[in-house]
Amino acid sequence: MTTPTTPDEYIASLPAGRREPIATVRRIINDNLPDGFEEGMLYGIISWYIPLARFPDTYNKQPLALAGLASHKNNMTLYLNNVYGNTDTERWFKQAWEASGKKLNMGKSCVYFKKLDDLELDVVADVIARESLDRFIGYYEKSRGSSRKTRRR
Repeated sequence: MTTPTTPDEYIASLPAGRREPIATVRRIINDNLPDGFEEGMLYGIISWYIPLARFPDTYNKQPLALAGLASHKNNMTLYLNNVYGNTDTERWFKQAWEASGKKLNMGKSCVYFKKLDDLELDVVADVIARESLDRFIGYYEKSRGSSRKTRRR
């Protein structure tokens, strides 16, 4: 078995019951992805990130990821890095999810789901769409204690 190198390959490699939910969440994210972010593979999962050409100053020299999407043994996982540690976004996200009436199964930045109906897709779309590239970089730099100005291109 070869390691998937594209999101399409990743989805094709999934068991039949996981392809449609992952493909649907991927479409929702791509439809709402702000300008400047790109989709690709990072850490073996589908990811949406800032290309290194735009922002190379990351602690691990890997692109700064906004979100990720994975299928694991016991669940599927949506990683929302703009929610992790950002109290305003986290509060908004949890309130919006609660208002939907669906149960939120979440770690620090990971939303776990077993089926597509477990997700509130409108809230997923909104949490992706509300982030801007410059704000996400600024938040990252603040969290890293950086005083550097964001590189503008």
